[in-house]
Amino acid sequence: MHTAETLEHALNLAARLGYDIRHEWFGGSGGGGCVLKGRKLLLIDLALGTADQLDQVVDALRHDPEAPRLPMPHELRELLNVRRSA
Repeated sequence: MHTAETLEHALNLAARLGYDIRHEWFGGSGGGGCVLKGRKLLLIDLALGTADQLDQVVDALRHDPEAPRLPMPHELRELLNVRRSA
């Protein structure tokens, strides 16, 4: 699977988890996931390349306890290093 396709799957997973996803220009020095006023927020730095944007999303998803419970492509599951819940 190509990096851009994996990024798309990761963003779809984040949306299903309830993240408000924003693409902003941080000049390569910002972005990531957080909770703001009880809402999940994922900021994607448009100054970064696709692989680095994917790293931002994957890092946020790794910290979300609900992520392993949702279906996702095998490649994304490996990046998140999570096991499928029974």
